[in-house]
Amino acid sequence: MNKKLIFLDIDGTLTEAGSNTPPESALKAVRKAMENGHKVFLCTGRNPGMLAPVLAYGFDGAVACGGGHVFTGDKVLFDCPMTQEQAETGMRTLRNQGVFRTIESRDVTYGDEDLGEFLAGASEGNSELMRWRKALAEQLNIRPMSEYDGRPIYKIVFMCKTYDQLDEAKKAMEKDFNFVVQDVAAHNCLNGEVVNKKFDKGRGVKIVADYYGIPIEDTIGFGDSMNDLEMIETVGMSVCMDNGSPALKAKSRMVCPAVTEDGLFKAFLELGLI
Repeated sequence: MNKKLIFLDIDGTLTEAGSNTPPESALKAVRKAMENGHKVFLCTGRNPGMLAPVLAYGFDGAVACGGGHVFTGDKVLFDCPMTQEQAETGMRTLRNQGVFRTIESRDVTYGDEDLGEFLAGASEGNSELMRWRKALAEQLNIRPMSEYDGRPIYKIVFMCKTYDQLDEAKKAMEKDFNFVVQDVAAHNCLNGEVVNKKFDKGRGVKIVADYYGIPIEDTIGFGDSMNDLEMIETVGMSVCMDNGSPALKAKSRMVCPAVTEDGLFKAFLELGLI
């Protein structure tokens, strides 16, 4: 078979939400696929600092920061942080409306100090919320906002109670940024991301495919939530985890078992990758 480019979301796809440890079956599938000549990339909203523990398992590279920073090995293929003015505008307008913010530089993530308290009142059921709750508890490279030193920011993650809390930031930024609201876990909690319109996971997939000279039809993407949508719409074969968003399942060509049910291994086997 043709050599494939495989793209894996992390939280809820390669690992349980908030974890850095893939099931052994998933690691076995990835290693075998690479032995068979396929290339396997992480494709994630995480910045390199947050994905480093997972990257250490030996992946070929990553579409990181939701597509804002793309690399293979030590070679950077694409890099697009916010301008200082854009970051300051986003930070100010969200804070004005009581929105809880987490900002991601390339290597360090900073969060409002009272974010943990906010999350403690949120219900279960949303992989993004679970990731941030666990990450805060484990201090997964998330530093207090007071330590932010002005380094370039790629993405702002927001959490709030109501949509109208986003209005001021949208008015100031929606010309250049998408406000991507994830599945709502409960009526009293919204979470999402402020993402530059210059990139997304799908365009990150294209950058990697072009670099290796691999046709898009020979790309495969695995995801679980609507922040994987552009990847799912771009790749030649799209796969959603059974634990994933119903909306993403409807957009995907294939649904495989959940991350806790050896889903990746079973899908790799069915797709002839291993």
